[in-house]
Amino acid sequence: MSFIEDLKNLDINDIGRWPLAIQAFFMVLFFFITTAGAFWFFVWENQMPRLEKAQAEERELRSTFESKQKKAANFSAYKAQLAEIERSFGTMLRQLPGKTEIPNLLVDISQTGLGAGLQEELFQPMDEVRKDFYAEKPIKIRLSGSYHEFGRFVSEIAALPRIVTLHDIEITPKSKDATFDELLLNVTAKTYRYLDEEELSAAAAAAEAGKSAKGKGKTRTTRETSKGKPKPKAEKKG
Repeated sequence: MSFIEDLKNLDINDIGRWPLAIQAFFMVLFFFITTAGAFWFFVWENQMPRLEKAQAEERELRSTFESKQKKAANFSAYKAQLAEIERSFGTMLRQLPGKTEIPNLLVDISQTGLGAGLQEELFQPMDEVRKDFYAEKPIKIRLSGSYHEFGRFVSEIAALPRIVTLHDIEITPKSKDATFDELLLNVTAKTYRYLDEEELSAAAAAAEAGKSAKGKGKTRTTRETSKGKPKPKAEKKG
């Protein structure tokens, strides 16, 4: 009989009388199924999340490595670019006047308007507005003249060695009876100066003191609130 015929003639209720070859076959088959099930449950099922996590970390590290490798390859270019930025920043910083130069700059702005042929109606420096490392000095200006003279004034302001910007520009007729070229220019000119080391230190100290005072104020308010909270009344017995 062939092996297939032997399998067909097997009695499931009498395994002990099966031929030894068939018994050995089913024992090996059961061993492989049991081993595969144990591998899937104890190894594959439990270790797959760790494997996927490790693969994700590998991809992330590979991406980080490639990014850093590109930066390292372009380090010389970045260094040259940084040096150029620092030079440009230094050039712009030198265009900011110091505290003692502001009066002369205001005179230059005023003389620029007169030099352009305009008549000065108002020249009013305003209070400084301090920023991070510089201060902004606005000046309200009112000039009268022609449209071409206004253009010359703006061009000469742009040509000043110091940074001066023009804001809130408004051009109107000088009066109701004025001709088409009798105009009035209202503008706010802003110039900028850098803060010296003493001013920066004083500003930092003031900011630190403000933070400390604010923190103390919050603590005091919390304590006062806790002290002022009424205690619950005891219930009367009986």
